Amino acid sequence: MPAVPPREFPATSSSDPRLSGLLVDTIKTLAIDAVQKANSGHPGMPMGAAVMASVLWTRFLVHDPEHPRWPDRDRFVLSAGHGSMLLYALLHLTGYDLPLDELKQFRQWGSKTPGHPEYGHTVGVEVTTGPLGTGFAAAVGMALAERFLAATYNRPGHDIVDHFTYGICSDGDLMEGIASEAASLAGHLGLGKLVFLYDDNKISIDGSTDLAFTEDVLARFAAYGWHVQRVDGADAAQVEAALVLARAETARPSLIACRTVIAAGSPNKAGTHGAHGAPLGDAEIAATKKAMGWPEDPSFRVPDEVRAALAEQRRALGEQRKAWEAKLAAYREAHPELAAQFEALQGDVVPAEVLSAIPSFEPGSAVATRKAGQKILEALVKVHPTLIGGSADLAGSNGVELKLPAQSRTRPDGRVLHFGVREHAMAGICNGLALHGGVRAYGATFLVFSDFLRGALRLSSLMKAPVVYVFSHDSFWVGEDGPTHQPIEQLMSLRLIPDLYVVRPADARETAAAWRLALQRGHADGATAILLTRQDLPIMAETREQIDEGAYVLWQPEGPLDGILVATGSEVATALAAAKTLHADHGKRVRVVSMPCWEAFLAQPKAYQDSVLPPEISRRLSVEAGTTFGWDRFAAHQHGLDHYGASAPGKLLAERFGFTPAAVVKRWLELP
Repeated sequence: MPAVPPREFPATSSSDPRLSGLLVDTIKTLAIDAVQKANSGHPGMPMGAAVMASVLWTRFLVHDPEHPRWPDRDRFVLSAGHGSMLLYALLHLTGYDLPLDELKQFRQWGSKTPGHPEYGHTVGVEVTTGPLGTGFAAAVGMALAERFLAATYNRPGHDIVDHFTYGICSDGDLMEGIASEAASLAGHLGLGKLVFLYDDNKISIDGSTDLAFTEDVLARFAAYGWHVQRVDGADAAQVEAALVLARAETARPSLIACRTVIAAGSPNKAGTHGAHGAPLGDAEIAATKKAMGWPEDPSFRVPDEVRAALAEQRRALGEQRKAWEAKLAAYREAHPELAAQFEALQGDVVPAEVLSAIPSFEPGSAVATRKAGQKILEALVKVHPTLIGGSADLAGSNGVELKLPAQSRTRPDGRVLHFGVREHAMAGICNGLALHGGVRAYGATFLVFSDFLRGALRLSSLMKAPVVYVFSHDSFWVGEDGPTHQPIEQLMSLRLIPDLYVVRPADARETAAAWRLALQRGHADGATAILLTRQDLPIMAETREQIDEGAYVLWQPEGPLDGILVATGSEVATALAAAKTLHADHGKRVRVVSMPCWEAFLAQPKAYQDSVLPPEISRRLSVEAGTTFGWDRFAAHQHGLDHYGASAPGKLLAERFGFTPAAVVKRWLELP
């Protein structure tokens, strides 16, 4: 049954119809003035979407510009990030710390108004958007986080988590596969507090969407399990009525198709693709302002009536936030332990009991690192109440299969996410989970399929979202599945992404260390990818359970060194066996360095780096079951795989491809 909306937007003069038109024109003119001054940008979308955005922001969106990280604020995601001036205008007008001078510096060096919205760079921006569809998926993650946290922490009479996730998406967003994947999952899960306004302007960069996009979008979303409506996006009353219905529909996410006209108000460019990604030009701006009865000068004009109304709204919204703080205080009284847990998890501090729960592994046996990862995750979820995630339909294979309730309509507290075969959406949703706050998110698939989610993973790193990516089946040791499933270049391609820590542990002990490292990386640090094996690896006494430095000396014989073997993952044991053979049979003193994480190692002081890889020792060989490209920064010689794999048992492939101790010994002895 439809429920009464949990909280109502405070009535202020900002929602007075007499002011709404003035606000819409203010948004439009700020957008066209900023784009014109920058001589770069997208004026059409902000102009066409100004009505729907003003309705949402002045009659529904509950937030507090003076406390932008208030945990129970409504979230707003501009998935159509190219229309960034729409968001910057709204942030400035509603009172965020985004002065008018910043709008005047749109797209300029050092400004807080970059070409596309950037999380962590501009106050009030909830997620970095621009790559179309990724914001849509992140919004699904935010709505999922809200429902999960509400089910986990709310108690009768104490609803401390109770907010909506709103977004604006475009035709381009809904063409992207990631949006389709995420929408399908959102409908399946019944995320009723997710509401998207669809800017249905039927224009893309190349021209009319009829060139490539003629499907019935609402029928598609209805089939996904969404509540759908169609309105005139220029009619504020229709948009408001649709939002009221969407908020009341608690069993399904909502999509409101708002028929709009790109660059609405421009006499000569409205409805044309020329207004999508280029300034209107001085003459057209003058004509536009004249048509709407707006003074041509000065530019960047904000009427006093608009400022006064939105200041009144800001004060009223502040009272909403204070009312929530009173609710939180009452919650502390009634449920002190839950309240302390809830508040602690809003930040990046990892509870001590979480890190201490990570199991140790005794040397002597052999276990695949994916299976070690399974044991680690099983221990972690017992002590971390909001560690949530899952796999893209490979949970058992990835080592993330947990005996916990799955997230569903009937179990909103479920901590296991069945993403289905939707890798890209999985990563985008994990971004939303992480950015929402209060949860730690992880997603898993095979390493070779990291290609499918790379766009959203790159955004994890750009936003410094502390998502943990578990990539199993990390080399040709996948075996019989053949070259389509055997990663060669994926490991090195992940290392190319700035701020992403890529960890390839050598055994179960380093796998435990990898999770410890990942969990300590917060919103100031970024995402972590943990790469795990299908095959068993010996648990070595020489490995460490702390790898924060990224690399360390695993083993070396006494005496002056003849060289260094640098290895990662499954090749560390191979390198160790080769080094011991070189010493015992050939009298060579070769140091073995385990380098599970390049990025952590390169972040260390040069003195530490030189202690592990002394500059005077130039005879070095890297050993890794992947492309050798890039290894020359650490070793003059490389032993790797610069071709695709083959379908055969893993042990046979290791012999054929030269990844046995004997093959490494032979390669070392042949070095010039």
